[in-house]
Amino acid sequence: QVQLVESGGRSVQAGDSLRLSCAASSRPFSSSVFGWFRQALGKEREFVALIRWHGGSSLYADSVKGRFTISRDNPSNTLYLQMNSLKAEDTAIYYCARTSRYTSNPREYEDWGQGTQVTVAS
Repeated sequence: QVQLVESGGRSVQAGDSLRLSCAASSRPFSSSVFGWFRQALGKEREFVALIRWHGGSSLYADSVKGRFTISRDNPSNTLYLQMNSLKAEDTAIYYCARTSRYTSNPREYEDWGQGTQVTVAS
């Protein structure tokens, strides 16, 4: 099990950029896949992006494609989500999570962080 701690969430204006970080407590297994998910008030948790820890192949939700970039820094065991051209509808709690499968289904993720709030004012 890996402990995950997100940071970087805050209130911004529409059009601004923001970078979220997710620090893993230990070196992830080479087969690990990390994802970012978000949950807006009153809505279900939804997939944002994922990346293979080794290899770096990634996948994005259509709603963020071209605006968000997921990346990782293997030496520091840190996952990132660069968010550009933010919109009011991006407002949510953002979570990072880990699984051993290449999947966007949140139910298949085993380890979760506590979340970080992103608020985008229009």
